[in-house]
Amino acid sequence: MYRSIFLAAVMTLLITACGPSAAAGTPPTPTVVAPPTTAPQISTPVQSSAAPATPVPTSTASASTSNTASALACTAPAQLTPALTEGPYFKAGSPERASLIDSTVTGTKLVLTGYVVTTDCKPVANAKIDFWQADAQGNYDNQGYRLRGHVFSDASGRYQVTTIVPGLYPGRTEHIHVKVQTPGGNVLTSQLFFPDVASNQRDNIYNARLLVNVQKADDGYNATYNFVVRPQ
Repeated sequence: MYRSIFLAAVMTLLITACGPSAAAGTPPTPTVVAPPTTAPQISTPVQSSAAPATPVPTSTASASTSNTASALACTAPAQLTPALTEGPYFKAGSPERASLIDSTVTGTKLVLTGYVVTTDCKPVANAKIDFWQADAQGNYDNQGYRLRGHVFSDASGRYQVTTIVPGLYPGRTEHIHVKVQTPGGNVLTSQLFFPDVASNQRDNIYNARLLVNVQKADDGYNATYNFVVRPQ
């Protein structure tokens, strides 16, 4: 009798704890999570309405193109480049080289270019242009060929040499000596000068027609001068 009462009490407790569904053996209903009503935001790159920048084309015109036009713009008969004294420091037999600068040379770099043309405005190919000059301190090398050398004009009459801006030689202004010899044998001996140098006006050899055209460069200066020589 007591055992029956005890089992009935246990069953009553189980039914009360689990609820009617558990008592009926029905599994609990799973909780359903509703999907979000708003779509997730995807970051989209902003497209600029402005047209893409157009790269500025770099000019392909070289210095030689400009100088050629300048040389060919002369009107025959063109004036001969003035001749000037050779001075005491010319030395024959200079090396052929497009740069007069070596490890012993200090100073401001100068790239000199130009053309050799005749008085009838024709380019002179294979002209020998011999240069010699003082160093940045105004001294000439009379033992060797420091800051001395020659180049030849190409088929269009163009030449180029790399050197330094010369220093002031006592009693003179800044200058570069030059000899231009044509294949026919004519020789022009002269000197080139620089603009805006105070001592130009005190130099009794200075000639304004022998001024080079100078432009500042990143590593020094660029200069141009066209020589006009007698026809071969």
